[in-house]
Amino acid sequence: MLDFPAALRARRLVAIVRGTDPDASFRTVMTLVESGVPLVEVSLSGADALGVLRRARAELGTDAWLGAGTVLTADDARRAADAGANLIVTPGLGAGVEEAGRLGLPVLGGVLTPTDVIAARAAGVTALKIFPASAMGGPGYLKALRAPFPDTPFVPVGGVDAAAAEAYLALGAVAVGVGSPLIGDAADGGDLGALRARAAEFVKVTEPVKAPAEAVRR
Repeated sequence: MLDFPAALRARRLVAIVRGTDPDASFRTVMTLVESGVPLVEVSLSGADALGVLRRARAELGTDAWLGAGTVLTADDARRAADAGANLIVTPGLGAGVEEAGRLGLPVLGGVLTPTDVIAARAAGVTALKIFPASAMGGPGYLKALRAPFPDTPFVPVGGVDAAAAEAYLALGAVAVGVGSPLIGDAADGGDLGALRARAAEFVKVTEPVKAPAEAVRR
């Protein structure tokens, strides 16, 4: 059985695909996975997002993470699950979170304030998406939130470039969610080679630091 918290901690990067071209969006999802970014969210606000999810699921198989983003309603959650999503991502708390829980799917639920954090934890949200993180002060806001909630798995989203990703992770974010700074125009038909280069940069920045092997005692 797939373990989303473990995957999130191991990879520390969620790519957010929102495109105007369904074929390009599908190619973007596949390129990301091939480039070492296996946690991918397809926003329902993109063109034919459910079709993109279906095509990606058929290609990737059942053992891959494939999220549906911008899930607002219970119907959104059900349609996303039917299309093959095994992760639900929301911009806030609401009926989509509740339905995902009923369906047994992990939720990356949107929060902004301490009140939201308390409500999200009570709702059983798997990880908490701070959104829009950049508009609230970026890494400094994460630091402030972690003071009362030190063990909460926060995932900042919104305006996260490579430098911000590094800063968020250094301050204790479990992962970051990245849209346009990573995707660029790929999901609208742009250059996939440039996407691969950006993916390599973000993978390098978000790769967990391995602890040095313990010195052998003589």
